Amino acid sequence: MAKKYIVDLNKDEVSQLQTIIKKGKHKARTITRANILLMASEGETDQAIADTVRAHIATVQRIREKFVVGGLDFALKDEAHPPKPKKLDEKQEAFLIATACSNPPSGRVRWTMQLLADHLVSVGIIDSISDETVRQTLKKMKSNLG
Repeated sequence: MAKKYIVDLNKDEVSQLQTIIKKGKHKARTITRANILLMASEGETDQAIADTVRAHIATVQRIREKFVVGGLDFALKDEAHPPKPKKLDEKQEAFLIATACSNPPSGRVRWTMQLLADHLVSVGIIDSISDETVRQTLKKMKSNLG
């Protein structure tokens, strides 16, 4: 089967990729992509490249496509990830902080992260929340429970 995306590197691109590989001052992912592009330009099969760089064959095909579509920088760089939506809005955060600063439930010496998470769910402030989200929210607000 003929390859849809043929990697054809010029001398400058080859030297740039070799520099990336030799210096080792880049992310491992970038170095792997550089190796894939160099081997692809030398005519290696996708399976041979995948075996050599210990990547999946789909990764090799995707890097080939990215190079042909967008060029060298596009093939080497990671795409920006969209920011994750916040789990709690301002009112919910305020309720969490007020609860954390209040007296703990009877039989407890202090609020724990899991107790706070369970309390937010039981009161109906939020459908579900982890103790780690509670911890990160309180840390962001510089709250100290201890």
